[in-house]
Amino acid sequence: MRTLILSAALAALAAAPAVAGKAFVSNEKGNTITVIDTDSWEVITEFDGGNRPRGITLSPDGSLLYVCASDDDTVRVFDTETYEELYTLPSGPDPELFVIHPSGNPLFIANEDDNLVTVTDTVEHRILAEVPVGVEPEGMAISPDTAFVVNTSETTNMAHFISTEDYKIKHNVLVDQRPRYAEYVSDGARLYVSSEIGGTVSVMDIAEDGAPTLVKKIGFEVPGVLPEWLQPVGVKATKDGSRVFVALGPANRVAVIDGESLEVIDYIIVGQRVWQMAFTPDEKYLVTTNGNSNDVTVIDVAAEKAIKSVQVGQQPWGVAITPD
Repeated sequence: MRTLILSAALAALAAAPAVAGKAFVSNEKGNTITVIDTDSWEVITEFDGGNRPRGITLSPDGSLLYVCASDDDTVRVFDTETYEELYTLPSGPDPELFVIHPSGNPLFIANEDDNLVTVTDTVEHRILAEVPVGVEPEGMAISPDTAFVVNTSETTNMAHFISTEDYKIKHNVLVDQRPRYAEYVSDGARLYVSSEIGGTVSVMDIAEDGAPTLVKKIGFEVPGVLPEWLQPVGVKATKDGSRVFVALGPANRVAVIDGESLEVIDYIIVGQRVWQMAFTPDEKYLVTTNGNSNDVTVIDVAAEKAIKSVQVGQQPWGVAITPD
């Protein structure tokens, strides 16, 4: 009997469906969060995200969703299973983008209006520090060794390297006009910074002590597309660094860069005004938010081809996908 019960239990476990991954999309104008099943690519639900939700990220275990509610001057925190708002976190005024420490604490938040990076304790729900940076801070990245947080300031045209030990700026690197996003490769040896109006991605090699050296600026050219439409925004690099994907805004394309040669090797047509991006945990798919067509595009990473469009809320801005 005991053997029969065990066999039945194992059979039931094997027959049970796998837990689906989820993509959470912040809809800036719709004030909502759309939830998408990353197995079926069907919309599961949509819920209130506060006023003007933009930056969006997850706790390391995927149980909590953090949303920059820019016009509420706060970070809203939701349960990723029930979609219930659990609490808010102090963020400073007009939070736009943020990055979470790999441990889950703290959050590093760009405050666009006050030229600050706010450091918020996610456990004690209090501000630990406010770091003065350049004008209109936006992009945020944390080095894999967690020694530095990088902020990009749109009007100052700089990437600021902030020590996580004392919250002081240790390095400043001048990039092209209106830097919007920063992305480290997984080993921390390289950093990419997009410049929307400058139309380039700045490539920096990172020394063992975290010091950056600007080594190249990558430009873009697409036949039939006006140069002023080629506006780099979101950047995502594969874990092995072999491919770097760049959202080109109103060009409605994602550029594919070879991570070794630093040459553009392809352009993928996606929705209108492509903005931010996120990989599924296995890096099989890359999801883009397309603000003017109110959809997301699903890209097959290996094929470097768009395979599906999913309608979401009004003016999708950010996207975060649950971890394994």
